[in-house]
Amino acid sequence: MGTTFSEIEQDFADILGDIVYATMTTVDGRGRPRSRVLIAVWEVIDGAPLGWLATFPTPVKTAHLAVNPHASFSYWSPKQNAVAVDTVATWVEGRADKQHVWDLYQAGSPRGVGYPPGRFWRSPADPAFGVLRLEPYRVQVLRGVELAAGRPSRIWAPAIAS
Repeated sequence: MGTTFSEIEQDFADILGDIVYATMTTVDGRGRPRSRVLIAVWEVIDGAPLGWLATFPTPVKTAHLAVNPHASFSYWSPKQNAVAVDTVATWVEGRADKQHVWDLYQAGSPRGVGYPPGRFWRSPADPAFGVLRLEPYRVQVLRGVELAAGRPSRIWAPAIAS
């Protein structure tokens, strides 16, 4: 039996709240990775994490995700606390989703992470306001104290329906 998300949720929230910025990596059509630093927001829906990224739909990011929708988010602190989130990223266009993401960023999300999106976009209807839905298929959490004690990281993956 695998780890449930509820077993790692508090450490996930604490580490992300402490670090805030993630390194997002995508891969182009020739298999070459590209990384950028940004702020994603996360919530828990039906016991599983769900992420959102307010972002400019740049030509590179858009092209990479069109070829390969997988994106990895890495969080690390000098305390050796780390979270890795492997996702499938899809662009969303729905007004309700965009408003929801705008509100999450504005409020600081459930994790205390966010920023006023009005610094970058006029409103959720701004054509430059891109939103990616981030559906994790693997979350790895490691605290530095666990690493020092020789304990392995904890990994969550969604249950596969049979």
